[in-house]
Amino acid sequence: MLRPIVVGLDGSRESVAAADWAAREALRRGLRLRVVHAWEGLPPDEEPVTLPELRVPRYWARRILRGTVDRLGERYPQLSLDPEQIRRPPVPALLAEAESADTLVLGNQGFGGLGGLLAGSVAMAVVAHARTPVVLVRAGFGATDEHVPNGDGEASARTSHRPVVVALDPGHSCDSLLAFAFETARHRSALLHAVHAWRPPHARAAGTGDPRHAATRRDAEWVLESLLEPWQDKYPQVAVHMSVEHGRPAPVLLRAARSAGLLVLGHEVRHSKLAAHMGHVAHMAIRQVGCPVAVVAHE
Repeated sequence: MLRPIVVGLDGSRESVAAADWAAREALRRGLRLRVVHAWEGLPPDEEPVTLPELRVPRYWARRILRGTVDRLGERYPQLSLDPEQIRRPPVPALLAEAESADTLVLGNQGFGGLGGLLAGSVAMAVVAHARTPVVLVRAGFGATDEHVPNGDGEASARTSHRPVVVALDPGHSCDSLLAFAFETARHRSALLHAVHAWRPPHARAAGTGDPRHAATRRDAEWVLESLLEPWQDKYPQVAVHMSVEHGRPAPVLLRAARSAGLLVLGHEVRHSKLAAHMGHVAHMAIRQVGCPVAVVAHE
């Protein structure tokens, strides 16, 4: 049985955008969409509630879920929806959902602000520990933002999709990252832009005219081409643009993501039960990139 796409709700504007993104992606991939809202304070549905401090939260929790499901059903009538209210803390509930999901989708508030739980610390904890790809979506990101502008420079959902940008570091395992990126680009008929931020080991020596600079750049390009070649053979229908950019990873990715419909990053899972760990580049992308960011775990 095909795994569903799962979206977590908390009532924030970010989770509304995440639900719409997840619905579109589920339709593109021909998958069910599972819509969940998790809160440990919910009493069981069969339990009578008389206290206002319990009745009001139950009302709003139901409204968040039912309102979203009704809206998605109206916008995407061909979509198969599976809603559920979960009486568990959000982080373990979402991590459990991720284990049987194709992709987990959450709102992305970045850092700071007063948005919902899933757009803040909960989302960060889930991303840090999930083995399933997690996509974070900002408030206001809609269908037209996934597409390039039309001939008049206006937003349109009828034009081709913006590129899927994947950040690669050949020094780490890239198989799960490339599998997700190529599959996503295939379903969108989008260009896949593979980016590697490169800095020569002798960067403090002479400038770009140093022959060692050109030689190491060619080596980096060859390594990236070798990494991509088997995946291009597997996905011949996906057009690939490769770029080796000189500079630190964070600014290189910010530039590449400006015209992207989705940024795909790798995340090395740290085996720690005490704290959530995430690299600097992933933190930067989640905080600053405007398009959805997919974080794919690797060992």
